[in-house]
Amino acid sequence: MVGRTSLPLESQLPLKPVELLVLTMLSAGDRHGYGIRQDIIDHTRGTIALEAGNLYRTIRRLEADGFIDESGRRPAADSDDERRRYYRLTPFGRRVLAAELERLRALVKLGEERRIIAPVTA
Repeated sequence: MVGRTSLPLESQLPLKPVELLVLTMLSAGDRHGYGIRQDIIDHTRGTIALEAGNLYRTIRRLEADGFIDESGRRPAADSDDERRRYYRLTPFGRRVLAAELERLRALVKLGEERRIIAPVTA
């Protein structure tokens, strides 16, 4: 069977919104599931609060697709819970994330050009 990592990058897109959020949160570094969930809550100001089952289904799917994997690095034992599994973005996952963000940037630019939304000023 051919793995997803051997498929063209464009065939991986578009990402589902929850997948995009999880990958983006992992772009800052290794995180455990609860930490990813908290990062999403913080980033969305509480408008998206994933249930644990939905989050871990998404994590398993991203792991199976080769976008993330379990990290071997862990914090010091005195500040860690041994039951936690830490995840990291793979190089392939980072490329997929970048391609999705580029796709979304082009869509936002189109919205600006068509005066649906105002351009962001620096």
